[in-house]
Amino acid sequence: MSSLEKSAQLALELLKKYKVKDYEISLGSSSGISTVVRLGAVETLQYHLDKSFDVNVYFGQKKGHASSVDLGKNSLDKTIASACLIAKYTQPDPFNGLAAKALMAFDAPDLDLFYPWDLDAQSSIEIAKECEAVALEQAEIDNSEGAQVSTFQAQGLYGNSNGLLAGQGSTLHSLNCSLVSKRGDEMQTAHEYSSALDANDLQSAKSVGLEAAKLAQQKLGARPLSARKCPVIFTSRLSGGLFSQLLGALSGGRQYKKSTFLPSCIDQIVLPESLSVLENPLAKKTLGVRAFDDDGVLKRRQYFIQNGRVCSYIMGQYDANQLGLETTANAGGVSNVLVEANFDGGLEALIKTMEKGLVVTELMGQGINSTTGDYSRGALGFWVENGEIQHSVSAITIAGNLKQMLLDIEYVGSDIDRRSNIKAGCVLVKQMTIAG
Repeated sequence: MSSLEKSAQLALELLKKYKVKDYEISLGSSSGISTVVRLGAVETLQYHLDKSFDVNVYFGQKKGHASSVDLGKNSLDKTIASACLIAKYTQPDPFNGLAAKALMAFDAPDLDLFYPWDLDAQSSIEIAKECEAVALEQAEIDNSEGAQVSTFQAQGLYGNSNGLLAGQGSTLHSLNCSLVSKRGDEMQTAHEYSSALDANDLQSAKSVGLEAAKLAQQKLGARPLSARKCPVIFTSRLSGGLFSQLLGALSGGRQYKKSTFLPSCIDQIVLPESLSVLENPLAKKTLGVRAFDDDGVLKRRQYFIQNGRVCSYIMGQYDANQLGLETTANAGGVSNVLVEANFDGGLEALIKTMEKGLVVTELMGQGINSTTGDYSRGALGFWVENGEIQHSVSAITIAGNLKQMLLDIEYVGSDIDRRSNIKAGCVLVKQMTIAG
C-alpha cells in the first residue's frame, strides 16, 4: 500500500469518528525539478515536493470544505474537524450532493500517463545550456531571457462515500527558450517550447532553440497597420484560446448564472455546420486526458457541438443539479477537446486560401467580456497579400464579438497543436476589425 493510500485509509477512519456519512476526499503528492539557465549561467535550480489533502463533508444539504498540505494524522484530524464545523454553520444548498453511485469510476482505465524522467541537476543544466547556446548563435539574436527544463510527476487519489477510491498518476516534462532579437533600434521577443508526458517525446534542445530564434527573427521589421476590416488567421498556437472562450460560455456554471454570451443555447447553431467539437478524455498517452472528473464520475467520449449545433452544456454534478440536467463528467473542466478540422492543410495552405489579411501569432491583454462576448486584444503577426507574407505587424488591436467571430470561422486547419488541452488547427475568421 502506497503512502497516499495509507493516508486515505486514515482519513476514512477519521470521517467515521466524526460520524460523517457523505463525503469526498482528495489526496495528492507531486515532485519535480526545474532549472533555468540565462546567458550560460544557472539562474535557478528548484526541487519541488508537494502534498495536499482536501475534504468535503455533507450534513444533509450543508457542505463544509477544508484542505491541508500535511498528510500526518493530527493534520488530517484537524482538517476534517474544520470541514465539519464549517458545514454546521453553512446555509443549506439544495443543489449540493454527490453524483450517483452508478456513474462512479469504479473501473477507471489506465490511460498510460506516467513516465518519470530520471533527470539529475547537472543533466538539466546541460540541456538548458545547449538549447540557449544554439539559439544565441543565430543571426540578429541579441539576448536571452533564459532556457528552462522542467520535470514533474504526480500521484492523486479521490474517494467518496459511494465507496469509490481511485487513483491517477501522471508526468509532465517541458523545455522552453525565450529570446530577444535586434535590428538597429528595434527589438522583439519570442519563445518556443516542447512539452510531453514522456521525455523521449520532447523535441531536442537544439530544435527548440532554433525554432525560438526563427520566431524572434521573423518578428523584426514589424510595421503598424491602418484601421481596416479584413480576414484574420489565428495560428494553431492561439486558436485553442478562441475555442476555450466558446467552451467557457457552455459551462454549466455560466449557464445557470446567466453570465454567458450564449445563454440557453442547446440546439442552437454557434459554429459553421462544417465544424464539430468533441471531448476524447480516455485517449491513451495524450496530454490533457483523465479517467474521471473531480466528482469521481467516469469520463466518456462526447460531442459538445456537432455540425455547428450545441448538443450539450459542460457540467459537473453541482452545475447539473442547478440546471435540472445530468452531469457530463466535467467537474474540474474539459479534458482533451478536439476541434475537428474542415480544411486539409496547415498555416501555409490557409494563408494562400485567405490571399489577403492578417495572421495573428501573439495576443496581449485580457480584453474579453465573457458575458457580452465583446473581444478586443493587442496583437502581433504578419500581413498577407497575394497569398504570401509581406511583413511582420505590431502595435495593432483586433476586435469583434465572439458570437459573430465563431459563426464567421471559415476554416479550421489540420495542423493541430497537440501541446494544448484544447487541440485545434489554425483558424480563419472571415472578418475582424483592425485598429492601429
